[in-house]
Amino acid sequence: MPCERANLLIIDEWLLSPVKDSDSRELLEIAEARYKKASAVFCSQCDIGGWHEKIGDPTLADAICDRIAHDSYTVLIGGGESMRKRKGLKA
Repeated sequence: MPCERANLLIIDEWLLSPVKDSDSRELLEIAEARYKKASAVFCSQCDIGGWHEKIGDPTLADAICDRIAHDSYTVLIGGGESMRKRKGLKA
């Protein structure tokens, strides 16, 4: 199924590690295919201000971020400790 046909695309751990140059173009194609056509959720531990650096190529990073961030909502979930520390098994 092409990515633009799905009603909702959820990308978890978005930009957990830097993107390879070859993958930047793929990300742009996905972002372009879904732009103003379908919904997407990007779950990330990386602040939006650091996305350009993680994507790499400045031109592709601008294009990808523009398509993702334009008309978007940002939900920040704070907390000093991770859920694993708060609710995980006790040693």
